[in-house]
Amino acid sequence: MGAYKYMEELWRHKQSDVIRFLLRVRAWEYRQHPKISRCIRPTRPEKARRLGYKSKQGYVIVRCGVRRGGRKRQNPRGMVHGKPKHQGINHLKFERNLQSVAEEKTGRKFANLRVLNSYWINQDAAMKYYEVILVDPSHTAIRNDARINWIANPVHKHRECRGLTSAGRKARGLRKRGHRANGIKGGSYRASWLRRNTLRLKRYR
Repeated sequence: MGAYKYMEELWRHKQSDVIRFLLRVRAWEYRQHPKISRCIRPTRPEKARRLGYKSKQGYVIVRCGVRRGGRKRQNPRGMVHGKPKHQGINHLKFERNLQSVAEEKTGRKFANLRVLNSYWINQDAAMKYYEVILVDPSHTAIRNDARINWIANPVHKHRECRGLTSAGRKARGLRKRGHRANGIKGGSYRASWLRRNTLRLKRYR
């Protein structure tokens, strides 16, 4: 086995003494830094490479911390001036996962870069930490690389805000294939629902 395979096995056993110690120490270290901070190299090189990272110019790794838990509704003093159905404030869950939230926060901070992918690195009682892989679309090394220069197209601006990254697609329910994907035919479950519930009549009938 190569070195990356050993590292992958190590990260699979997160309750081993080595990983538990590393995670505990690193969680303390991450708490001392800003929530969004650039890293000089990925914490998990084998995972980053599987998700498209290359150790060359134009690629950037950024660590982002996201607060865990549900999303409290942003209402002044918790007052909803409406029907009782909409008066919930506390026990609400956000529609997307925390990983896609981390990608969005990072994409807003580093607006000139494109979000490629992200992966989990740590968590404690209050925070979850992800490392986000960013690509510089204006860098010559990226624009000349046929494997990655698709991301320089303008259609991929802020793909993390539109649910086009892997974590975003998961939140949209697009991880399925085959007969289980009948509910998302046509691009999304909303498109599928609209197609099935729209009455279409021929003009001349």
